[in-house]
Amino acid sequence: MRLRLLRRGILTRVATRYVAFAILSALANFAVQALVVSLFPSPSLMPSILAGTAIGFGVKYFLDKRWIFGDRYTSHAAELLKISLYGLFSVLTTIIFWGFEIAFWTVWRTDLAKYAGGAIGLAIGYMSKYALDRKFVFKLKGA
Repeated sequence: MRLRLLRRGILTRVATRYVAFAILSALANFAVQALVVSLFPSPSLMPSILAGTAIGFGVKYFLDKRWIFGDRYTSHAAELLKISLYGLFSVLTTIIFWGFEIAFWTVWRTDLAKYAGGAIGLAIGYMSKYALDRKFVFKLKGA
């Protein structure tokens, strides 16, 4: 019984951190998108989406690595493999994010719609990404 409660507490902490880090990453993403749009106005969404996605990726990787999966640096080769797998899974789940963001923008043509679509896409993408990262990238010990 105690082990079950302890495990539930640990899972709750991990889930809470993961959601908080997803929100921080999304906020960094959206802030960079807004900055790019204000500094470099363009009829195309791609410069702001690419810049935001790059920042969101970096923020999320370092937070996940340390605070979600408790992963430590072991070697250049191991780190390169982790970043590559993390990046591959990020690309797959980013397609979900971009799809929602672009679809909402296309339908409603407002910033609010664009960011709402992005938030929905990020939520779906992050849930998928956690499962992939846990199983293939960081391989949680004892879970």
